Amino acid sequence: MAATVHILLVDDDPAEDVILRALMRKVTSYAIELHYVETVEAALAFIRASGAKLDMILMDNRLQPQADFRETVPELRRAGYIGPVGVISSSISDAYFQKIDDYGVDFRIDKAELDPTAIEFILQEYVNRQVNTGE
Repeated sequence: MAATVHILLVDDDPAEDVILRALMRKVTSYAIELHYVETVEAALAFIRASGAKLDMILMDNRLQPQADFRETVPELRRAGYIGPVGVISSSISDAYFQKIDDYGVDFRIDKAELDPTAIEFILQEYVNRQVNTGE
């Protein structure tokens, strides 16, 4: 049985939730429990919720009313989330993507590059704690 990993997707487009769920079902080395919220405020509430078990956050680069990850990810860090945060975007070519470390981001990835192989690699690389089977 594959280890269970809990991922929070923060994206204001519900279609991204549908797309990522379909991709994550194809990942065989992990059982992925994808949680979805549309706003940073909802993500903060999820993080603060008692018993909220979370292994990783995938954050859309642009969420209203914030400008981009340079505003949103520091909010997650201030709320006490210390796990890996990945920024997903339809384009990661802007120069500010080169300074992700300054804002508490662990990795960035273009949405077009997200596939089951990339997701497995990301989980192997960034989910640092031992994940127990059957959680």
